[in-house]
Amino acid sequence: MVLARLGGRPRLAALAAVAVLAFVPAAAGCSDYGTSGDQGYETPPPATTSQPPGDGEPADPAAAEAEITKNWTTFFDPKATAAEKVKVLENGAVMQPVLAAFAGNENAAATSAKVTGVEFTSATEANVTYDLLVGGAPALPDSQGTSILQDGTWKVSVKTLCGLVELSGVTVPGC
Repeated sequence: MVLARLGGRPRLAALAAVAVLAFVPAAAGCSDYGTSGDQGYETPPPATTSQPPGDGEPADPAAAEAEITKNWTTFFDPKATAAEKVKVLENGAVMQPVLAAFAGNENAAATSAKVTGVEFTSATEANVTYDLLVGGAPALPDSQGTSILQDGTWKVSVKTLCGLVELSGVTVPGC
């Protein structure tokens, strides 16, 4: 439960819940590209990488970590455009309706993130530790997400976005 995770800070818990819930209506219209049936969207192509799979980390971990931090900041920046967010989200073109739907949401406009750690699990994937901020204050500190190297760019994973949606307790198509 969000309240328990925030150590009994009910105001921050409420703000965090509201911010997370801002994702839910948007995601409800998203395709379920893991199931059969025509949902109106194409199945995303497999990710292409610029690093050989199976290596423990990218050739330049410092540059990759800097790109991950920059792209996560952009994705969670309430001032970033939907087009900017599409570029830094895994399968961003497929997820564009989700991004467009919450772009003008007041709750989403108060939500941002600060990356506090990156750990590479392979040359093409990384675990990301971040603080979800509401109005600049940590609402969900030490949150865990993943970043994927797709088409030569380190992107916020769909799994991370769906994890935030699931915090609301709602199951949404596409997640």
